[in-house]
Amino acid sequence: MTVKEIFKTMDYGPAPESSKDALQWLADRGGIAGHYINGAWGPLRNDFETTNPATEERLAGVTKGTAEEVAKAVAAARKAQPKWEKLGGHGRARILYAIARLLQKHSRLFAVMETLDNGKPIRESRDIDVPLAQRHFYYHAGMAQLMESELPNHKAVGVCGQIIPWNFPLLMLAWKIAPALAMGNTVVLKPAEYTPLTAMLFAEICTEAGVPAGVVNIVTGDGETGAALVNADVDKIAFTGSTEVGRIIRDATAGTGKKLTLELGGKSPYIIFEDADIDSAIEGLVDAIWFNQGQVCCAGSRLLVQEGIAEDVYARLKKRMERLRVGDPLDKCIDVGAIVHPVQLDQITQMVDGNTEGEMFQTSAPDGCFYPPTLITGLHAASPLMQEEIFGPVLAATTFRTPSEAVEIANNTRYGLAASVWSENINLALDIAPKLASGIVWVNGTNMMDAASGFGGVRESGFGREGGWEGLAAYTKPKTTPKALKAIEAFDGNGARCEGVDRTAKLYIGGKQARPDGGYSRPVYGPKGALLGHASLANRKDVRNAVESMNAAKGWANTTGHLRAQILFYIAENLSARADEFTDRIEALTGKSGKAELSHCISTLFTFAAWADKYDGQVHGVPIRGVALAMKEPVGKIAAFCDDAYPLLGTIAPMAAALSTGNSITLIASEPFPLAATDFYQVLETSDVPAGVVNILTGHHAELALPVASHADIDAVWSFSAKDISATIEKASAGNLKRTWVNHGKDHAPTAKDLLAEATEIKNIWIPYGE
Repeated sequence: MTVKEIFKTMDYGPAPESSKDALQWLADRGGIAGHYINGAWGPLRNDFETTNPATEERLAGVTKGTAEEVAKAVAAARKAQPKWEKLGGHGRARILYAIARLLQKHSRLFAVMETLDNGKPIRESRDIDVPLAQRHFYYHAGMAQLMESELPNHKAVGVCGQIIPWNFPLLMLAWKIAPALAMGNTVVLKPAEYTPLTAMLFAEICTEAGVPAGVVNIVTGDGETGAALVNADVDKIAFTGSTEVGRIIRDATAGTGKKLTLELGGKSPYIIFEDADIDSAIEGLVDAIWFNQGQVCCAGSRLLVQEGIAEDVYARLKKRMERLRVGDPLDKCIDVGAIVHPVQLDQITQMVDGNTEGEMFQTSAPDGCFYPPTLITGLHAASPLMQEEIFGPVLAATTFRTPSEAVEIANNTRYGLAASVWSENINLALDIAPKLASGIVWVNGTNMMDAASGFGGVRESGFGREGGWEGLAAYTKPKTTPKALKAIEAFDGNGARCEGVDRTAKLYIGGKQARPDGGYSRPVYGPKGALLGHASLANRKDVRNAVESMNAAKGWANTTGHLRAQILFYIAENLSARADEFTDRIEALTGKSGKAELSHCISTLFTFAAWADKYDGQVHGVPIRGVALAMKEPVGKIAAFCDDAYPLLGTIAPMAAALSTGNSITLIASEPFPLAATDFYQVLETSDVPAGVVNILTGHHAELALPVASHADIDAVWSFSAKDISATIEKASAGNLKRTWVNHGKDHAPTAKDLLAEATEIKNIWIPYGE
């Protein structure tokens, strides 16, 4: 073939990468992938096999970890953790730096091993996965160095159980191990059953880097091994994988007190507007959906094209698809490699074959575990292929007319991981980005990731972030030790009766006082037995009504921080004007002086009013010609079970934090002392708080916990209650994987910054610039 012919046809000859050294490395270790526990290998058993996806040839045997072996690894991590934390930030930084250097030194071996094990093209392993894994260890070496000065009130969580998927075996390992070690934790990591080999290679360089025995432990196996790790004596579980398994883990960890982060599935929209650079958008689309054979949780698998350019985009895209090279992943000229396993190939095939909508365009692929790049156009937004994660090289497409319709279609999914927006009008792009329900938005780009910028989603794409300052929250906890809460029972009135007209405090829903759906109430007595009034008993229907009112108040999220600050100041002003009244009410309910609590309430309102226009995001320094904007956005609709001991402050603190950051909130008042909260809604009525932004229910926390936490249209549930409802909330939250912040029966005494962090999600918007 001549140079002229190459330029004319764009055909390439083979450029194979040798697998000799990687295969020899496996052979030298007996051809078995097994446990690395307490700095030593073993046991190594051939319980099942891992194969090369491209050739279906055996690569190695794999040891299936038992519950006893997992417990042994956790015990080793537990024993090593105190010394590792006491090593200090600088000591840990030196070792993380050594790991990063060794990843660079052995980068080609890691790249080849990753491609053999996973089936992705060698150029992706070599140029993307391995360098980004190195970057995470370099970045978090710096975080370890800075921990003592920048996070002085935080310490390590303890022992972290980490479960990673098969689509990015080395990169996911780095994302999880690097921040955990930087903050002083020890880890037990379980790689995916299909792809355990780079984890074994990583364990070897841990020894070489001087990682103390027990700090990093790796246990191989399948789903049963992962389940054993979830149920083991660990302090945190970090999981990346399917939404279905994420629900199982949320259910299994409910009530245990284990910290949990979930990075789950996605169905990310790829939006092309009429003014976009179409050729650039199509090149980005190739990277968005055919990178790693589409086996990417943030893959741009839903193409949304503005009607006026749809036919042009489809025509150009089909021509580009015809030039994609599918084949041997070790060939440096290959664009699309092998599907990781025949089971995954069958799933992709069945989903596409079961589709009866739209028009399908498909290229070709070799025999074996390969699937051709596929485009299906003309789909309805509710089509299964537009809604369900395919996790393969299949692009589902539809059209839109207006920007508002694009946002509506993009958000019409249960997921919320990533999105891409293509437009030459930066005003349009930055108008659309905040409206998209996703943890990451790329403007005129896709699949941009860096250790400095947090990665993670919302909705059923999980919760928590990996990378950046925000990613450290999952691996640290306050240095203070929380005290166990004592249950506070309502006072008994011994049948005391109310003098005069009976006044039952109503609920507060949608800016109005509302009778409880069930019509029931209970008497509220003072410490000396006097009947102070009656409190309504809310039920499931009242919860639903409160959620409907929060939905009607969705415009609150778009108000400015300045406006929210003014309203919070106004609430404080009106509360101050009635200080004597509320002080007397607190004393009548609790038998304790109410002056200190009332003063604290007004101070709290001022604090969150002050933060309303100052709780800013960040501009991350990422290694592109551009920036990543970490925008702090409201979580959405929050339900909070208030602190029982402080009837007014327990109502005001979560409310003020939620309002200052643009959330709407339903407060379930102190169970023994609810009347302070029902008095407080009279202040809200005169303080310009829009209807539905704040709702107040009264009743039994244990009875309301399940309907609140299982409601699919609530985005987060907090509990400061002295009642034992944490397990109920966490278990019920698995339905829509809502965020939870519960106390497990302990007084965690959250600071203002803690409340603000829980009231916000971080959306990273990547904006490249230049010609």
